[in-house]
Amino acid sequence: QVQLVESGGGLVQAGGSLRLSCAASKSIFSINPMGWYRQAPGKQRELVAAFTSLASTNYADSVKGRFTISRDNAKNTVYLQMNSLKPEDTAVYYCRGRYGSYDYWGQGTQVTVSS
Repeated sequence: QVQLVESGGGLVQAGGSLRLSCAASKSIFSINPMGWYRQAPGKQRELVAAFTSLASTNYADSVKGRFTISRDNAKNTVYLQMNSLKPEDTAVYYCRGRYGSYDYWGQGTQVTVSS
């Protein structure tokens, strides 16, 4: 079993930045793929950015050029640097990781971008 704990959400003005963190209870070498999803009110949960392998990444078109996913293997942590935030980025952001045959989710962290 894997625990994923997100942090770093908050309220920010449009154009601002936030960095989200997802700390895993196991080595992130063993969690693959691993990444960030978000869910806005009334909308389906969607992929934001993910490591599809240890070195490959995938981004939603809506965040390309603004968001960057990174990892610190020593800290078992994956980050999401979010720049040039827009009101439409407002959502609960979740960390997701596959360990063995199962997908694990964090509890989510709220990101609110004011206009």
